[in-house]
Amino acid sequence: MKLLCSLEELTSDLRGGAVAIGNFDGVHRGHARIVERLIAQARRVDGPAIVFTFDPHPVRVLRLEACPPPLTWTDRKAQLLSDLGVDAMIAYPTDEALLALTPHDFFDRIIRKALRAQAMVEGPNFYFGRGRAGTVDLLRGLCQSADVTLEIVEPVQIDGEFVSSSRVRRLIAEGQVEHAAAMLTQPYRIRGMVTHGAGRGAKIGFPTANISAVDTMLPGIGVYAARAYVGDWSKPAAVNIGPNPTFGEHGLKIEAHVLDFHGALYGQPIEVDFLASLRKTRTFESVEQLKDQLHRDVEETRRIFAVTA
Repeated sequence: MKLLCSLEELTSDLRGGAVAIGNFDGVHRGHARIVERLIAQARRVDGPAIVFTFDPHPVRVLRLEACPPPLTWTDRKAQLLSDLGVDAMIAYPTDEALLALTPHDFFDRIIRKALRAQAMVEGPNFYFGRGRAGTVDLLRGLCQSADVTLEIVEPVQIDGEFVSSSRVRRLIAEGQVEHAAAMLTQPYRIRGMVTHGAGRGAKIGFPTANISAVDTMLPGIGVYAARAYVGDWSKPAAVNIGPNPTFGEHGLKIEAHVLDFHGALYGQPIEVDFLASLRKTRTFESVEQLKDQLHRDVEETRRIFAVTA
């Protein structure tokens, strides 16, 4: 799977196939259905299956204050799409020039001339071009005129509600990571750097890796069973997001107690998959009560990790 950051990087083997355009944030099951049909169309025309996405999200350029927190970073999105069978992802740099293109210009310059698409696959709520003026109906007419096959894929429903990045984002904000995972193609993941903390966890027998510089959405405040990735290994981890009220600390922290690990992680990049919510963060009457709860958190994390391994 190839990750490209400009149309100039396109080689002849990546032209003349099937294309899906969108943000694909989170790569959820609705996206997976689009990719499934994208691959089928690519095989029909004997060409590549290409996802054209935007980096950053167009709303971040137009109205930064209204931009939702991302669910995936670019490399993660590319990996998730690769796992689904996409041949290449174009993370096109979003700028004013791109956003100024009319729907007709966007179709002509990018879909026809640059990608030479023979087929397109989109959802029913697809919009393109300046001011999101391009609708699916307009796209259908443009594709017919250019002899490009267009397939519109109906959204996926779970529990009577459409799967969308907005719905996933809402669940993650509420700490419902299991429900979010049911709508994603992989468990929800964050990344960051391990930094020095107060060291209180180590003093009570539960050393933690303090994670900073996270560039995607954080799950809601609480304690979670998780899988931590550092370098070429992964281990179960109990992760606290939020304050540490038992010690009078009220600032938001991300602390991962990595099970069965002995050593220092300071300065290393870390990624964390959220497997299940364990409990809400609360104040304990004593350190001993906190330690008893942490032991229970660790055992529950081991159980959940074993089930999901």
